[in-house]
Order: sequence, then C-alpha cells, then structure tokens
Amino acid sequence: MIKDFGSDNHAGICPEAWAMMEKANSGYADAYGNDDDSFRAADRIRALFDTDCEVFFVLSGTAANALALASLCKPYHAIVCADAAHIYTSECGAPEFFTHGSRLIPLPARDGKLTIAGLQTAAAMPNGVHQSKLAAVSLTQATELGAVYRPDELRALSGFAHDRSWKVQLDGARFANACAFLNCAPADISWKVGVDVLCFGGTKNGMGLSEALVFFDKVAAQEFAYRRKQAGQLASKMRFFSSAWCGALENGAWLKHAAHANRMALRLRQRIENLPGVELLAPTESNGVFVRLPAAVCAVLRSDGWLFQNFNSGVRIMCSWASTETDIDAFASAITDAIVSARKTV
Repeated sequence: MIKDFGSDNHAGICPEAWAMMEKANSGYADAYGNDDDSFRAADRIRALFDTDCEVFFVLSGTAANALALASLCKPYHAIVCADAAHIYTSECGAPEFFTHGSRLIPLPARDGKLTIAGLQTAAAMPNGVHQSKLAAVSLTQATELGAVYRPDELRALSGFAHDRSWKVQLDGARFANACAFLNCAPADISWKVGVDVLCFGGTKNGMGLSEALVFFDKVAAQEFAYRRKQAGQLASKMRFFSSAWCGALENGAWLKHAAHANRMALRLRQRIENLPGVELLAPTESNGVFVRLPAAVCAVLRSDGWLFQNFNSGVRIMCSWASTETDIDAFASAITDAIVSARKTV
C-alpha cells in the first residue's frame, strides 16, 4: 500500500515507457535528438494530433512553458494568465527570464479557468507605449485546481485572443488527463480550437523525464532549436527521453494511464465527499482532489505517514498512473477514522 498522494510527480516511470528506455540502452545512437527514437516519437505525436506540427522535447514543464512563451513574445510584451497558473505561482520567474522581460498579468479565475469576461478586462487595460503590449494568453489544461476546459470554452477564448492578434499557449502538464475526462481526440482541445503551441506533459503521466513542445503555429517554431540549445534543454542522449514517449504513445498507454489516475481521484472523492467536516473546493475532473479538512484530521493523517500537500485554503490530494484502488480505499478509510477520532476529542 502506498501512502504518497503528494504529487503525481512522485510516481515512477510507467512500464511502457521504461521498457522502451531499456531498449534504447542497447548499442549506440546519434546524439542531440538525431536518433531514431526521437524522430519516431515526434512522428507519433504528429499522428496523435492528426496534423503537421513541429515537436521538440525538453526536460521540464517550467522550461516548456517559459521557452514556448519566449517564442511567442518579445521583451516588451505581456501575457495574460489565470492567477493560479503555474507560470505565475510556481516557476521562479522563468517565463519573465526567458522572454527577457515579458510581463505576466494574472486574472482572477474560478477553478483556475480564464473566462471571456476576464480577457475583456485585460483588453480594456491601458495598452499604449507606456505599458507592456498584450501579446499572448496562457491557458492550463487541466487547470491547477483540477478543472477541465471544454472545447467550446477553448474555442471562444482562442477566438477572442486571435481577434486581437494575441497568441495562445496551452500549459498541458496534465493534458492527457483532460483528454481522458472529455473522451476527445487531442486535436479537439488543441489546434482545432485555436491553440498555437502546446506544452504536452509527459512527466506527470508516467514518462518520467520530459515534456514535448508541440508547435501548431510553425512560424513560431522557427529557430526554436537554437533557443532550446541556448537554454540547456537539448539533452545529448535525447533517445532516453524520446524513447519513453514512444513507449507511452504506443497502443494508447498515455491515455490509459491518465484515465486511470482520473478514476482514482474520482473514487477518492466519492468515498469522502459526504463525511462530516469535509469541504470540497474544486471539481474533480482530472487526477486531483482539492478539499478542506479539519486541521486535527490533517495532523492525525500526517502522523500516520499519509502524504498530501497544503494548497490555498485546503489540501491537494493527487493520484497517478500508479495509484491503486487499494491505496485509495485505505486513504479514504484513514480519513474517515481520523474524522471520527477528531470528533471524539472535541
């Protein structure tokens, strides 16, 4: 039984990815992405999205987001994002650093989702030569609070942005979870609804070591190879990153694992949502449960070794491809017991 629900980053590499990485560890291969696995992985991503696009692998989600935005923006530009967006709260200024000064404009966003009303507010801000020029919108799918944009929402937001010549970047650290929740093709929530560049998450979905930048706007990808190299994101033994993608994309493992993580989160929510003292803080549409628990309950759980993170005014419980029904049921029972124990001591 695993007690770690701190992050989907805590899980290991999924077996399909690991098997292909082990296979890549046989013999010699060209370096810096000039290997068969890297070419094959990029082609599989193009096939997955059913379009011609430019694909680049980088080593972290922060690098993916920051370099994608740097490809879309100039130093005097501004980027609109949700106030919960990872680029705003958790990337140590990397977007500003790699864009050489582009300003982030956070907007209030329920469950981490931007709205047309929010973009209208941004568009109405002073935008003369004394201010940073609005040039891009950054969306997150699924959001940092586990919510999933529907295709129509993305289409409307992208349309609003493109009408003003703004570019649209999608932080898809949990893009696979969104696809699984919506039961849709990846194209239906990316290029078909106006996304210019997607940061396609692999790390949180069991691929372990890399993210894929998918440029649907191929003009924005021009000379990106130089930008990736300059940022230290071109791995010499790239085959060990790209081979994991080959394994996960083959036979739909990437979607299977995301759907499983979603199911585990929903299972946990359903087990605890009616318990006394439990307050759910966000929808469970991907692989996280956001909930407020009494402080005494959290203390009991942590003293017993259960790992989860404080998040805003509550806690975040994350499931992964490796979470099992046994793990979920044991945690739900532990929460139930901790609530009973806490109520007895009041």
